[in-house]
Amino acid sequence: MINEKRLLFILATVQFCHIIDFMIIMPLGKTIMETFAISPGQFSWVVSAYAGAALTGNLISTAFIDRFDRRTALLFLFCGFTLGTLACAFAPSYLLLLVFRSLTGIFGGTLGALVLAIVGDVIPLERRASAMGWVMTAFSAASVVGVPAGIWIAAEYGWNSPFIATAALSGIFVLLAWFFVPSLRGHLEEEARTQDAGKGTAAHEPARANVALPPTGEVLTRKHGLARVVDPFVRIFSDSNQRAALLFTMTLMLGHFTIIPFIAPYMQINVGFGDKQVSLIYLIGGGLTVVLLPLFGRLADRYGRMQVFTTASVFALFSIYALTNLQTESIGLALLATSSFFVVASGRNVPATTMITSVVRPENRGGFMSIRQSVNEMALFASTLIAGFIITEDANGKLEHYEILGYFTIVMSIVAVWAASRLRAVA
Repeated sequence: MINEKRLLFILATVQFCHIIDFMIIMPLGKTIMETFAISPGQFSWVVSAYAGAALTGNLISTAFIDRFDRRTALLFLFCGFTLGTLACAFAPSYLLLLVFRSLTGIFGGTLGALVLAIVGDVIPLERRASAMGWVMTAFSAASVVGVPAGIWIAAEYGWNSPFIATAALSGIFVLLAWFFVPSLRGHLEEEARTQDAGKGTAAHEPARANVALPPTGEVLTRKHGLARVVDPFVRIFSDSNQRAALLFTMTLMLGHFTIIPFIAPYMQINVGFGDKQVSLIYLIGGGLTVVLLPLFGRLADRYGRMQVFTTASVFALFSIYALTNLQTESIGLALLATSSFFVVASGRNVPATTMITSVVRPENRGGFMSIRQSVNEMALFASTLIAGFIITEDANGKLEHYEILGYFTIVMSIVAVWAASRLRAVA
């Protein structure tokens, strides 16, 4: 019997480390741009390098990840992620920072997909949104504890110190996962049952005239060759439900992340936040979501995932507009805008992720979640490039055209609601 609460806690700690590593680069944007003497466009490449590498890693893992015990895959990816994060701390140049962020992204992106696949495997659909809410509080906890602490550590000890701290914390959680995550082979057993059922059907199927059927053993042998590598991709893209889930993933990410990389720089440069004050964005917004994300999960289980997602998305439209059209020097009003965005944008991701895990059966969920994560990272990569091309500096050094990113994000959020309406649950 799997201890669900303990497993969810460990998965949340894995996500906590992964999210801190990804998020900490953004509030350090001003410091990194000064340290390496790079432009805002070059800084956007530091963010997108992680996403581009994660895209590659997930595409590769799609063909293989469902062949392994989930525990084995989790430990392997977590160790690789930890070493990559540590390497980032010692990058002596902008180019090597890009290289090390890419290496970390290869492991970290696939790690995030695997965590969601495990939740989908272990938790029944009728309780899955609540479980997702708890696991996804890792994002909020990272915002409340990890990012403010990272900003403070960076201000006191240098830009690379948060990466050293994150790697050390990840090492502790690797040991925790080693001792307390049980073997997770349910998806392998389900695949075996499916194959056995297929062999039984083939054995009783009447012979058809003029058709030479290969022996069952030969078919199974072929499945262990090139066909087995290609099959996950064919299965995913030939299923209209899974294609709709991938479209939903892309539009939701474009309707969420496009404005995020420049929230902290915008608040510092345009509104007047100090280097340490910017931590309030993550402390307050993250604190609210720590409390409210489990509530979003319970509401989705009770009233319906689509209904809760749509309602949260409507509120997100107003929040995005307010944040990207902010014309004030009031720290309080700015924090109100950022906090509202944190709550509704993160809240809608709980029912959204639950809906996405439900479009595929357990034996294929790891591969699908990997390619879904690839699409996610592709959209993430695109969103950072879009932001980098659109955001410019005026003669006074202030950032311009942030509102244009806001309008683009609003449009993508509306398209995401339409894409979500096309999904149907199968497991």
